[in-house]
Amino acid sequence: MLRATRILSLLLFASLFVTKAHADDMDTHATVLVKLDDAWSRTASSKDPRGVSSYYAKDALVYPPDDVLATGQEAAEKVWASYFALPNFSISWKTAHASVSRSGELGYTSGTYQDSYTGTDGKTVNEKGKYVCVWAKQKDGQWKAIHDIWNSDSK
Repeated sequence: MLRATRILSLLLFASLFVTKAHADDMDTHATVLVKLDDAWSRTASSKDPRGVSSYYAKDALVYPPDDVLATGQEAAEKVWASYFALPNFSISWKTAHASVSRSGELGYTSGTYQDSYTGTDGKTVNEKGKYVCVWAKQKDGQWKAIHDIWNSDSK
């Protein structure tokens, strides 16, 4: 009986480490998404629509504010090209939250962004907003954005 209790205690103790290792692994995956999201923001600051759209899956759904749904990587590239065509356009974002599913196949990032551009009246427009992006691990192991939505904090 004492031996069975010791074995059970040892197994319970060992399971704590397995769970902890699994949780650490999830944190590592989330960190990967944060780094990827940060790299994406840096790419956007270069105003390269093809580079920005390369972060999307081929069949991604992009939900730009005050616009129609953009379906697919090519449509996403057109959305970004329209932003980059605005006079003095700049954008950056910062990830505040990230998580990856237990399966390791889906994850999300969310945070805040700011952009600015010269409006049609010649005045600088400054926007701040928030975003949520859902990521999926592709067959080749790369993470790609599959749903991307953002909107301004102001009306």
